Amino acid sequence: MDIRNCVSVITGGASGLGEAMVREMVENGGKVAILDFDTEKGEKLSKKLGDAVIFCMTDVVAETSVQKAIDDTIKAFGAIHIAVNCAGVGTPRKVIDKKGNPMPIDFFTELIQINLVGTMNVIRLSAVQMLKNTPNRDGEKGIVINVASVAAFEGQIGQAAYSASKAGVVGMTLPLAREFADHGIRCNTIAPGIFKTPMIADLPEKAQEALSEMMPFPKRLGKPSEFAMLARQIIENPMINGETIRLDAALRMSAK
Repeated sequence: MDIRNCVSVITGGASGLGEAMVREMVENGGKVAILDFDTEKGEKLSKKLGDAVIFCMTDVVAETSVQKAIDDTIKAFGAIHIAVNCAGVGTPRKVIDKKGNPMPIDFFTELIQINLVGTMNVIRLSAVQMLKNTPNRDGEKGIVINVASVAAFEGQIGQAAYSASKAGVVGMTLPLAREFADHGIRCNTIAPGIFKTPMIADLPEKAQEALSEMMPFPKRLGKPSEFAMLARQIIENPMINGETIRLDAALRMSAK
């Protein structure tokens, strides 16, 4: 699909991987709705990038919140062609703590709600709009790109909840691609390794160096722009469908 004149909704688009994706789309002639909970960052980025971008304060778990963002996007730009799900949380927590207490089930539920249910919430409401698009010469009407993590495959100690949520995103990728095939909508997932997002950038320099040393090659943290580069290739290459693509410099996470 040609990014020019395409309209994207990008969750978590106010910072990190999502922000890089927003910038990539705008630089290549697309229009973007930033769906994010951080009003200050979202409005600031939207204002900076101009008329091709709107900000929609969005709670991805809440149906009414996502539907309003979808409606506002249609009102502003007339269609939705691409949905990119970058919103997520990754707070670590052991199932049994040092005192022998179990993880609060609310912690597990909330993480699953945001990372997995929130992703599906945006997919289903965006896909309804994609069905209305005029197909291109390949019959394509829309694209969904989800964000998982290498933790879906090699979760570390303390990542049981996070890994479960991201494994769920991986697990629904192929079934969605198969279901959406008749509608001309592709679905793919990117599973990043360790990228220099704001969360990582806030760590002490020594901690960042230790993380870099874990990377086989290149021996550094990933750049958000490199995530956006892959996402762009997924959008532009019609044969990429139903795939989960690791983007991790050959990293395989240790137990801790």
